[in-house]
Amino acid sequence: MKADANAEVMSTGKARDLREWLAHLEATQRLAVIREGVPLEHRLAAIAKRLDGAQAAYFPRPGGHDIPVVSGFVSRRAWIAEAMGVEQAGLLAAFRKAVEHPLPWREVDAGAACQQVVHRFGQDEQELDLHTLLPIPTHSEHDNGPYITAGLVIARNPVTGVQNVSINRIQVHGRDRMAILMLPRHLLAFYQAAEANDQPLDVAVVIGADPLTLLASQAITPIDHDELEIAGALHGAPLPVAKCLTSEVRVPANAEIVIEGKLLPKLREPEGPFGEFPKYYSAQENREVIVVEAVTHRYNPIYHTIVPAEMEHLLLGSIPREATMLAHLQRSFPGVLDVHLSVGGVGRYHLYVKFRKQREGEPRNVILGAFGAHYDIKQVTVVDEDVDVHDPQQVEWAVATRFQADRDLIVISGAQGSVLDPSTTVGYTGDGVAPPHLQGISAKMGLDATKPVAYHGHVFTKVRIPGETEIDLDQEIVRGAAIDWSNVTVRT
Repeated sequence: MKADANAEVMSTGKARDLREWLAHLEATQRLAVIREGVPLEHRLAAIAKRLDGAQAAYFPRPGGHDIPVVSGFVSRRAWIAEAMGVEQAGLLAAFRKAVEHPLPWREVDAGAACQQVVHRFGQDEQELDLHTLLPIPTHSEHDNGPYITAGLVIARNPVTGVQNVSINRIQVHGRDRMAILMLPRHLLAFYQAAEANDQPLDVAVVIGADPLTLLASQAITPIDHDELEIAGALHGAPLPVAKCLTSEVRVPANAEIVIEGKLLPKLREPEGPFGEFPKYYSAQENREVIVVEAVTHRYNPIYHTIVPAEMEHLLLGSIPREATMLAHLQRSFPGVLDVHLSVGGVGRYHLYVKFRKQREGEPRNVILGAFGAHYDIKQVTVVDEDVDVHDPQQVEWAVATRFQADRDLIVISGAQGSVLDPSTTVGYTGDGVAPPHLQGISAKMGLDATKPVAYHGHVFTKVRIPGETEIDLDQEIVRGAAIDWSNVTVRT
């Protein structure tokens, strides 16, 4: 991939748009250019998955399509910190600061990059078809067709006018129709308010946003907090936005592609199966429907797809949740030092908490506080401050040596959990798919893997060797040396 002439390589220390970030990855050997013509069905996703966490994948002319596809450009935690212009250790604090101090966006009057080319459905271009207009991949083996997986869905509260931004899976199953999964969050609340008045809800699906706007879209905030303002705070300046051509929705002005449409009231069409982030398929159900009115894009646009259940998918969800969980817990428990949603827990379900314990019983309160912070949390493990919560081996060591199930285990039955966790449906005995009010019923488990506040001798003292962390191996190892084994001497 050759960088766009207007895409400088990270001159500001932050990724201002997608092209600048991709140019930076290319300049640092973290972007792989794949051969032309890779099929959109399965093959593209398979290649991107093999490169996941090592290099972003750039696909020229996928399936013979003129628009290239990119995937995996924020598939490492360190890359996300780099895009934010901070050290990895400061990632959660920087995100939390942006959430707490959003910057109102700045509307551009005309000439937004995302509207350089305009396609209007049902008016001047009768034969437009999303399947031929955009290179939409089919990802997993049993997916029910092509899916948009990296689209920022932006809608306005029909009561207050304040926007919400989220990433939702969207199945493209007609030339101008898409079925969308909306979990019980803000977008669904907006839609239900509009549907109650038999009104459609205007939406925009933004594809090809910069890394910081992608990350901001996943912030856990109260309703009527526009995530584009959090994106501005992450950028350090108000985010430029453009008004949609068919509605009052505002979208990032520098995005690659925007699909404008309406969520229709009282209409449902089949969607799924689809391979979701828990690495299982969700069943086919009747979902809400978007009818497309227009597609706008930059000259020579780039299409972004997220391979479901891989690191780009997991990190975009887990890092904003971690920042929210850390802030929530620290308000009630000052001894909470760090949190981590483990990759093994699909970046949603298993939370590790580093805690400075001063009294017995405190970890149990932390566990209960974490369960109340987000319904997705299924398992919480609290460890001491000498354990790195970002290292699963250290967490397992703490559980192995500081936890006893008959004393340190908390189990809560019948709580609300993730509707995408397939284990929550095991107890349903009815026909077909469980009704919404019975989906996601889950047990919660907490593990207190902390050592006692007081103990005898060195029974819980962690073994260490003095000076081990200060060793500089480059100073100690003789590079290029060999041993003459006949007389056991070292040759340099």
